[in-house]
Amino acid sequence: MDLQTSPDLLSAVGRTPLVAFTGFSQAPGARVWGKLESFNPGGSAKDRTARALVQDATERGVLGPGSIVVESSSGNLGVALAREAVVGGWKFHCVVDRRTNQATLAHIRALGATIHEVTEPDPETGDWLTARRTRVAELKDELGAINLDQYSNRAAFDAHSEGTMREIVAQLGHAPDVLVVAVSTTGTVGGCARYIAEHGLHTRVVVVDAVGSVLFGGERGQRILPGYGAGVVTDLSRETTPDDIVRVTAAEAVDAARALAKSTGFLPGASGGAVCVGVEKCLHDDPSAEIVAIFHDDGRAYLDTVYNDEWVERNVR
Repeated sequence: MDLQTSPDLLSAVGRTPLVAFTGFSQAPGARVWGKLESFNPGGSAKDRTARALVQDATERGVLGPGSIVVESSSGNLGVALAREAVVGGWKFHCVVDRRTNQATLAHIRALGATIHEVTEPDPETGDWLTARRTRVAELKDELGAINLDQYSNRAAFDAHSEGTMREIVAQLGHAPDVLVVAVSTTGTVGGCARYIAEHGLHTRVVVVDAVGSVLFGGERGQRILPGYGAGVVTDLSRETTPDDIVRVTAAEAVDAARALAKSTGFLPGASGGAVCVGVEKCLHDDPSAEIVAIFHDDGRAYLDTVYNDEWVERNVR
């Protein structure tokens, strides 16, 4: 990665490293690369999404100094928008649920944002995301706030079409055979898939979803880990058709995250563990494929959950 200066913190979003990984059970000749989004200023790919959402709202004249923004987040977007609020001179209210990591909540608070925690799932569906979005609608009216809506705002596609996927192709010097991406709002995979389609690339898009997620025809169920999967079919997901879907349990994600940490030294987050499961499946299907796996964050915010034996035994096993 080239050494360079940035005029401000937000300008440092993007240009994350693409690193060769040898910690998978790959056959000779297989090539696996990790796109490490934890190198963004806020530690996740959601920095890209937040930048795109804020720029879009600012250009449309609906967001500026003194504005109030309310948004639902499982954690990482909350951190990114809290930083954007500091720089932009507006107030941010973040709606979370009890699955959000405590370290992430502390990060959001440290940046001056207000946190609203939903304590019960939606009574009709039993879904936490639905409950969060209901609370967002209430707060929007109560506070006179605007909602950037990461679940339907197509600006999220721009962040990953013009950012993430363009960078991957430039870093490799060519398109990979396979792209493996965990999904929640589906902004990342949708943007990457758009770039692939617009440029006629041969890359197959494999999405990694949680067991219990309703995305791409999944069956609703309990989801323990934040960061991948969704309890509602997002508007963005309706615009994306992946080539393959790998559904991963919480136990599989935890085991794979821990295995990668011990074999490579990189500590993935919960969705990163799920991505590892997807990569192994792709290697099983085609041992000679060149694979790029997007790791949306790292595991530092998951030390009390994914990497805590007591928590795992209590909640996952």
